[in-house]
Parts: sequence; structure tokens; C-alpha cells
Amino acid sequence: MAATPEAPLDDIDRRIIRLLQADGRMSVRQLAQRVHVSRSGAHARLSRLLAQGVIRGFGAHVDPERAGFGTSAYITLQIEQNSWRIVRDKLWRLPEVEHMALVSGDFDVVLLVRTADNRALRELVFQHIQSMPEVRGTRTLLIFDETDRDPTLPAR
Repeated sequence: MAATPEAPLDDIDRRIIRLLQADGRMSVRQLAQRVHVSRSGAHARLSRLLAQGVIRGFGAHVDPERAGFGTSAYITLQIEQNSWRIVRDKLWRLPEVEHMALVSGDFDVVLLVRTADNRALRELVFQHIQSMPEVRGTRTLLIFDETDRDPTLPAR
């Protein structure tokens, strides 16, 4: 769960976040110049945003298919009541699971998974997910094409 910010984000914080979303390798000096604050001011703001959990980290954006994950799917799960924490911990140990969410509606959990091919997806679903005693049922939705976007902050 994300940490709640101790102080609301101001316009400079939002600009810092947008700049880092566009280029996570931007130096603190460049960041300071772009948002018109001192280097120490930019460093202090960046440190605070990291400490508060607003910025959770930095990383590379990887194309799954070019990285060898030719099959992507959403898997919905129906689970036994009150078993979310157990199921979450088991699912998170599966390296194919990229994202998971506890949701409301006709199913309880949604997973985004990436595998090398359909055979690996079938093995993941049948041997690893459906074999969990807490999982009552699954539905697999193959992803044919996708477009991804980082969450953006609304301008204020």
C-alpha cells in the first residue's frame, strides 16, 4: 500500500514528478534548472518525495515481447472468502505476475501476467494458480495488443 503524503504536493513537486516520469535518469542539477529552484532545494524535494513514498523508485521501461515474454494475459480469480492475504503472498512469489489487485464485482482478484508463450501460460494457470486451495475459479483473457502509460498527475 502506498504511503500517504505528509504534505500536499505543490506545483514544483508535480513538475519534478512529471520530469522524472519522462526521464528518470535526469540529474538533480538538471531537475533544479528545469523547475527553477536551487540544486539543494531540488535534492530536498526529491528526498522528501521518496521518503513519503510518492516516488516509489526508478527503473527502465521494458517492452515485454522484445524481452522474451511473447504472451501476456489478464487472469481473474475467484477466491475463498478471507483468503486474500494468503493468496496475495502465494501469487507474488510467481515471477510471471507483474501486477495484482483485489477488486470488487464478479471476481475477487485481477492479475497481469507475462510468459514466454502459451504453453508457459497454461502451466502457470493450471499448475500454479488453479492448484492453490484458496482459488475457486479463474478466467484467462489473452492480451493481443496493449498500450501503456505511466500515471500522470493532474495539473493544478
